[in-house]
Amino acid sequence: MTREENRRITDIGTLKALAHPLRMKLYRLLFVAEVATASQLAEQVDEAVSLVSYHLRKLAEHGLVEEAEPRSADARERWWQPSSEGVTIRDEDFRDAPEKAAAHLAASRMFLEQRAEMYRRYLDERAHWGPGWNTAAHDSESLLRLTTGELAELKKDLTDLLKRYDERGRAREAAGDTEGREHVALHVYGFPFRV
Repeated sequence: MTREENRRITDIGTLKALAHPLRMKLYRLLFVAEVATASQLAEQVDEAVSLVSYHLRKLAEHGLVEEAEPRSADARERWWQPSSEGVTIRDEDFRDAPEKAAAHLAASRMFLEQRAEMYRRYLDERAHWGPGWNTAAHDSESLLRLTTGELAELKKDLTDLLKRYDERGRAREAAGDTEGREHVALHVYGFPFRV
């Protein structure tokens, strides 16, 4: 099946399905692996295979993951893959009712907590990554004075730049350039604030 480029989540049911902490971890792991079995994912999250299978089926019910072509001769193994190249969740799709706004807020906070945990884990393990990765890795804070239009333009420019790097990295990896290649998380937040 040809995957959608990016899935925009606009309904509360799908948002709640993805906003479960274990399901989001499984979705992220499956996105990184591209295809995996429940057993492989269960090992990574230290949970029972039956529990992981249940949550994968819940994600599938909402069209977030789908069955993939088998990668082994073992017919008992069920392979999974994301059903799109990513998901987009926008505030504007959840503003029209208090329960939708509350669900979006809860999901956004959970996503932030998981992203922060990923970065904390990197900080704790930084010494094991070596000087090359530690020099290349970064965190920064920029305090800008922008209009909504300028912030939207900056978001588009950053998204286009990230897409270009992702496509180039994937093409090089597909061509056999795998030496030193690792998964990299880049979390960017752009939001207004007042002092």
